[in-house]
Amino acid sequence: MHRMLAAALAATVCASSTQAQTGPTAAVQDGLTLDQALELAEANAPGVGAADAGVRAAEAQRRVAGLRPNPSVNVEVENVVGTGEYSGIRGAETTVGMSLPIEFGGKRSARIAVADTQTARARLAVVAARADLRLRVTQLYNEAVASERRLLIARDQLGIATEGLRAANVRVRAGRASPLEEQRADVARINATTGLSQAERATVLARANLARLIGRDPGAFDLAWLDRVGAGAGPRLAANAEGTLALAAAEAEVATANAQVRLARSQRVPDLTLSAGARRLEATNDVAAVFGVSLPIPLFNNGRASIDAARAQSDQAVALRRVALLDAQQAIATAETDLANAEANARAANGPALAAAQEAARVARIGYREGKFGQLDLLEAERTLAQTRSAAIDALAAYHDAKARLERLTARAPANTEAQP
Repeated sequence: MHRMLAAALAATVCASSTQAQTGPTAAVQDGLTLDQALELAEANAPGVGAADAGVRAAEAQRRVAGLRPNPSVNVEVENVVGTGEYSGIRGAETTVGMSLPIEFGGKRSARIAVADTQTARARLAVVAARADLRLRVTQLYNEAVASERRLLIARDQLGIATEGLRAANVRVRAGRASPLEEQRADVARINATTGLSQAERATVLARANLARLIGRDPGAFDLAWLDRVGAGAGPRLAANAEGTLALAAAEAEVATANAQVRLARSQRVPDLTLSAGARRLEATNDVAAVFGVSLPIPLFNNGRASIDAARAQSDQAVALRRVALLDAQQAIATAETDLANAEANARAANGPALAAAQEAARVARIGYREGKFGQLDLLEAERTLAQTRSAAIDALAAYHDAKARLERLTARAPANTEAQP
């Protein structure tokens, strides 16, 4: 009997020339696609909204950085509340004037440069937030579709186990088999029922997780999406860390740190404050002009320490950029290897081996009903089929997860994130 089963298995492997599917779920079904889920999630994503708000805040800060210092209105009253003829306000002299700070050293342009780099970094954060959202939605969609496929397989396995129990009951009642066969078949049915319950709970959880992200119940899925492997799933991305979002964020930090160095240097140049006003002389009731100039003396704080701190932060940003490059290169290389392995596993698990396991189980069921195979042969064939189906789904899910992770790691930064003047 074992030789007959092995022969059927070998014949099926040799005859299989097309990729087998993981069961009756392979047919194309209309339902929620990944692109639709991504659109729904972006419209409902608080993370993207927060990043957009960060851009608006950075743009407002950029406008603030471009403003010049405000003038001041000065009012002075002299020769009041004294003694003799200066008691009270009879000898008061009132001066009303205006002072205007004049910035030197390129402080305004340095502030604008810092604000520009911060705006560019905020815009990068929006792109990164969308890329992170795409990865998260893809992973949840992948898990939800895989759970649906596992649920269909679990239902199929329960139906097979129920039919096996019925066949064993018929054989026992006819006196062609021991009651032990009926007990073994009942155990297989109980295990299948338990597996179905677990698959149902996993499906409910996966659907709920995706629903939270897209803002509504996902409904039906495009179950055939899971079978798209390799060239059918899109072009392979090049493993290049340059120009990726991860590296662009580190480069934005370097640009900001360099702009901070320039701003610290500009702060060392003292600013000049000009003032002009009019003074009313109480004794003669005359009015005279008053002019003034003030210039701070950098006696205690000459700004050198601020430059040293800014330079140290710039050196730190440059070093962290190199760290980010190494990490990105390593992560991309690892993700590429994971994707290649997952693709190979997916093709192998969903190829002739699955078709052979399905055919062997079908032959074993027919042979068992006709008394040609024993129950142990049938149970072994069913166990092999269940494991092969599960491995096929796991391999496909692992492939799509690895592909999504690689796409996130190699996501390109926008060509221009500079703030507009």
